[in-house]
Amino acid sequence: MVHNPQIILGIDPGYGRVGYGLVRKEGSSISYIMAGCIETEKTEPHARRLHAIYKQLTSLIIQHAPHTLATEQLFFAKNTKTALRVAETRGILLLLGEEHHIPMREFTPLQVKVATCGYGKADKAHMQTMIMRIFKLASPPKPDDAADALAIALAAAYTRDTTLDL
Repeated sequence: MVHNPQIILGIDPGYGRVGYGLVRKEGSSISYIMAGCIETEKTEPHARRLHAIYKQLTSLIIQHAPHTLATEQLFFAKNTKTALRVAETRGILLLLGEEHHIPMREFTPLQVKVATCGYGKADKAHMQTMIMRIFKLASPPKPDDAADALAIALAAAYTRDTTLDL
């Protein structure tokens, strides 16, 4: 049976930093393409920072043509101002998905940890170790946001999209 390769863009939404991780799924094989982080300057106006995130994510989408966007659900925040700004970044992701006709999948932190480590209470170090093992990397992707984005992409790669089953 021939499997069409699927590119998954995992995004760890943030405000000052947005992690991204690209993986390729072909059948049961998942391979690393790249990971990184979009950083915005604290001194820049809010709208300009959002625009920079939008432009850089658009560039990644155009360059890699992902079949799926995957992100983490925002479910709780101690700092309301930060939560609102992260939600605005998530709005950019929704917009980009619609603009480029790419389905969006969302995962809770628990789902990401279970998919990556098999354990919902895994800590950051365990997550990074698993990312290194799965992709045979010499060191964990830096910064942490990039490793988190790869874990989100893995959650999408390892789980079936049940939203398509009507």
